[in-house]
Amino acid sequence: MTENVSSRERYRAQVRADIKRHAWEQIAEAGVPALSLNAIAKQVGMSGPALYRYFASRDELITALIRDAYRSLADTVRAARDAGAGVPGLAHAIRDWARADPQRYLLIYGTPVPGYRAPDDTTAISSEVMSVLIDACAAEDVGEPPTPFGTHLETHREWAGGHPAPPAVLHRALSFWTRLHGVLSLELAGHFAGMKFDPDLLITEELADLAGR
Repeated sequence: MTENVSSRERYRAQVRADIKRHAWEQIAEAGVPALSLNAIAKQVGMSGPALYRYFASRDELITALIRDAYRSLADTVRAARDAGAGVPGLAHAIRDWARADPQRYLLIYGTPVPGYRAPDDTTAISSEVMSVLIDACAAEDVGEPPTPFGTHLETHREWAGGHPAPPAVLHRALSFWTRLHGVLSLELAGHFAGMKFDPDLLITEELADLAGR
């Protein structure tokens, strides 16, 4: 009986993985708004109603993709930290991850999907990434007096998963985060095309400028 249940679970996991793979292919071709469960069902060789046994709705499938993307990024950032990367190294690890699969990055940090609201628990995974960045900032000298905004952050720690860092560290981590994603979002959207410069150097200089403040 246990073997039969295990076989069914393995089959279900494989089918869900196939569905998600085809979903990513659709997103890469036409974007998230064009995601069609019926089209995916045909690609995996099942009827539309049969596919709903694996994902009850389009939103449930999108949520699974978002969770997978956040988990992949969190694992990437944690691996970079464990390899000894400081804040600049983490920034470049995030950029490499984003460039390897821009659609995955844009799903979680790009334009919100019309009509879709992510469950609250997805933020718990995203806060793991910020927690690693805050730890990296805490290891550096960020002894400047807290700004009013930095002090404000101390009372709103939910975005950082309740990380106990002091206001100056929280402020530095959020500043690194916003500068990095500002450059990345423009780069992945193609806004640097034809400008004849390396965004990798821009990120490096932005982080160096922030560290020198």
